Amino acid sequence: MKTGTIFAIAMVLAATAPAAAQNSQPGAFKATQLDESGHVTVDGHVTPYLIRHLPAISFPELPAAVQDELDRRGCLIPQTYEAHHPENVIHGSFERSGSSDWAVLCSHAGTVSLLVFFSGAPESPAVLAGAPETRRLQTSDAAGDLGFNWGIDPASPEQVREKQVGMEPRPPRLDHDCIADSVIEHRTVYHYFSKGGWTLVETAK
Repeated sequence: MKTGTIFAIAMVLAATAPAAAQNSQPGAFKATQLDESGHVTVDGHVTPYLIRHLPAISFPELPAAVQDELDRRGCLIPQTYEAHHPENVIHGSFERSGSSDWAVLCSHAGTVSLLVFFSGAPESPAVLAGAPETRRLQTSDAAGDLGFNWGIDPASPEQVREKQVGMEPRPPRLDHDCIADSVIEHRTVYHYFSKGGWTLVETAK
């Protein structure tokens, strides 16, 4: 099955599954709508935008404790305008080598936050970044309409090392994963957890 077909199926399931869940489970996630549309002013022109979302239930690989916390916060997962499959929920060893952790973009009440869930404390995610959702828009098609441009991916030590080629002195090799935090077609920064805190890793490109 092609990834585009899988994504379309996921969107259909997302539109129906939360409604059933909120009727059968006390305190379960209550979705109002999955797509956010409107208009913003860009260079003096009123421009339409569309942001697609998925609920946490669309990511069955998520541990139950993480999904519960996302639902408790009322999170929807924003999808970039380039998405062909569900995205912006990632897994990796973000705390230390061998750990099993998750990072998620959570959209709630017009704000998007980058949450990181360490396996030992899924009820207390770290918030690495946040912004009003309408500040994460850029041109998504030939008509000039706007779409969501923020994406996250896991980045292995080897992948980060490739981005440091040409740096002098070259930074030491990392021993666990980073979170690649990207604006489509613009820039990527790498969040790395070490010695109890988060830093940005220097790269050459």
